[in-house]
Amino acid sequence: MRLVATLALSVASLAGAGPAAAAGVPDPLPCDPAAGPCWDPAPTTEPWQIQLQGRIDLSVPAPVYDIDADSGRALVEAIHAQGDRAICYISAGSWEPYRADAGEFPKRLLGRPIAGFEEERWLDIRRIGRLRPIIEARMDECAAKGFDAIDPDNVDGYRNRTGFPLGGRDQLAYNSFVANAAHERGLAVGLKNDLGQARRLLPYFDFAVNEQCFQYRECDRLDRFVAAAKPVYGIEYEVGRDRFCATSLEHGFSTIFKRYGLRAFREAC
Repeated sequence: MRLVATLALSVASLAGAGPAAAAGVPDPLPCDPAAGPCWDPAPTTEPWQIQLQGRIDLSVPAPVYDIDADSGRALVEAIHAQGDRAICYISAGSWEPYRADAGEFPKRLLGRPIAGFEEERWLDIRRIGRLRPIIEARMDECAAKGFDAIDPDNVDGYRNRTGFPLGGRDQLAYNSFVANAAHERGLAVGLKNDLGQARRLLPYFDFAVNEQCFQYRECDRLDRFVAAAKPVYGIEYEVGRDRFCATSLEHGFSTIFKRYGLRAFREAC
């Protein structure tokens, strides 16, 4: 969940288009059922829930709960007992000093602070080989706790002032790694924001998690997910329900209104 300043980019860089952007990007891997029963989510307009702070309120009616990776297995089991799905939130593109694995990140891979979250630092995602064991260990933890999917945040560093010369090709390579790593563990995976590369990354991801597409008038870019029978879980923070609910339902999205703190509070369409 990030509000960050966007750099001016060429259309080609935003779309990740062309032979240069495709170089070094692996083919998409299907979810491996041998690693667990893969969740294949379908588009829905039923309100979902994301809560990353405070005691998780399971009385909020939702078919899907997006909660932090540090949540316990018992909570995931309680979500499943309700007949609902549990998505594991991790930051795949930033360093967070409060995580148990914070000391495992090489200091040279830590870039500029994230605007609005000054304690966090962007990662040099070009160094996939160094980041792979850390990110995969986080996914292993999600899988061990019984989560159904991964919500990898901060995977649009190439559009921000990270302190590294990241390009669209770098982001495509990293995001495809993230998606494939989740699928190798039997976990579905969502594309978090990064609308500039949504077309190219659609085959890798099982759903989309988006913030503020109605506020910034860019929701049309997400229609391809619904057309591909993949859900779109949306969040608005500053646009009221009276301004997005009707259109969200027309798109076939599940969009909710939240406060920036991402506690239990939710207003649904």
